Amino acid sequence: MRLAGIDQGTTSTRVLTLTSDGVPQVVHSVQHRQFYPREGWVEHDPEELIANIRACIDAVGAVDAIGIDNQGESCLAWDAVTKEAYTPVLVWQDSRTLAQIEALRSDGFEAETLARAKLPLDPYFSASKLGWIVENNNAAQDARRRGTLRLGTTDAFFLDRLTGRFVTDVTTASRTSLMNLERLEWDETLCDLFGVPMECLPRIVPTTGDFGTLETAHGKAPITASVVDQQAALYGFGCREKGDAKITFGTGAFALMVTGSKMVNRPEMGLLPTLAWQLEGQDPVFALDGGVYTASAALNWAKSLGLFTDFEQANRFEGPSALERGLIFVPALAGLGCPHWVPEARGVWVGLSIDHGPQQLVQSILEGVALRAAEVIGAMDSCIPLNGPLQIDGGMSKNPYFTQFLANVTGCEVRPAIMPELTGLGTIALAATAIGSELNIKSQFSSIQPEDGVSLPTERFHRAVAVSKAP
Repeated sequence: MRLAGIDQGTTSTRVLTLTSDGVPQVVHSVQHRQFYPREGWVEHDPEELIANIRACIDAVGAVDAIGIDNQGESCLAWDAVTKEAYTPVLVWQDSRTLAQIEALRSDGFEAETLARAKLPLDPYFSASKLGWIVENNNAAQDARRRGTLRLGTTDAFFLDRLTGRFVTDVTTASRTSLMNLERLEWDETLCDLFGVPMECLPRIVPTTGDFGTLETAHGKAPITASVVDQQAALYGFGCREKGDAKITFGTGAFALMVTGSKMVNRPEMGLLPTLAWQLEGQDPVFALDGGVYTASAALNWAKSLGLFTDFEQANRFEGPSALERGLIFVPALAGLGCPHWVPEARGVWVGLSIDHGPQQLVQSILEGVALRAAEVIGAMDSCIPLNGPLQIDGGMSKNPYFTQFLANVTGCEVRPAIMPELTGLGTIALAATAIGSELNIKSQFSSIQPEDGVSLPTERFHRAVAVSKAP
């Protein structure tokens, strides 16, 4: 049996299969462009994404089943008949609706989103973006009058275009702030609040099942799983028990902890209950979610500024940490997510002096991402004790300095994945369950223990975070 996973992420689209010994391998990968038409706006070209998905599918050859994971909150509008996209993809990082969000918060509407979607008011989620499209896009308005407007996250667009199924899975729907997390269906009050016509949204279905058949250059292939990329990684890590947690350090850093069959809702901790997955015919599995919006994006930004030229230069540093030296970076380059939820926050360096050079600035960036991740894990652990080591993946998980600092600041054993493609592995494994095949996931990790006798002055970082929140 040959299975494939399409990993449609923020910066690239990749297709993976499994080797004979069960290790995921990338068959084809294509990067796509990032568009920044105005400050705070982040867009993708939906036709480019579709073309890249098709290129990946053609490259993988004949398969028995395909799973697709998606970016989560990124969304757009398109036509029900022609399938033509009316808008660019508004990426999860896009903050064009910040003023609208602030107005809703000032009017006291955050209580509704917390009660129904279990999410705070934030431009990160799809709801305000979709409302913005309805309010501002002429083509979408014309289509609505004709009765052909479709609105949704990227997964619904991909599936509609590729297989003719206008659906979204529960994990992705849970990231919109339009789904009632208790009923697992679109919420009329939330749709009205954000100005999103509910009749234009896709049908919500489980994570695995029949998502239609795809015509490929090598024959027909069923799509049997659709899921948010972070939830796919959680499944790929083999996290199944209450308290199992992972962090993926990609463009942002996203932590998920399995909470089991019951939702854990702790809004005072800044944590978000969400869907981990729902297998066809089974009850949903819930998780706690915490996001750091800027992780490797901060390191790439530093490289673009010329602070270093090769990532190897960011792997090791001599002497004490930048934090101990009083140099602190808060990576709020796209606002602060969990547990603060201050989208207007901005990145800051605190403690800069004439003695600091590029190397120390880069060191402080790595530490800032680790310290933000530690805030999220600390909040999770206070709700449900962490069940074993902290499992991590993504580009920054390969950085020795970063992973050791993360272990020191969390006080946890940190296990970076040796096998890097956990998102793709999870997507493939979910696709397999729908056709009656259970993959035996044995993820391989290295182990990093906290160093003895290290006590980091984290209160300095907390004071710096307060500075980043200042208007």
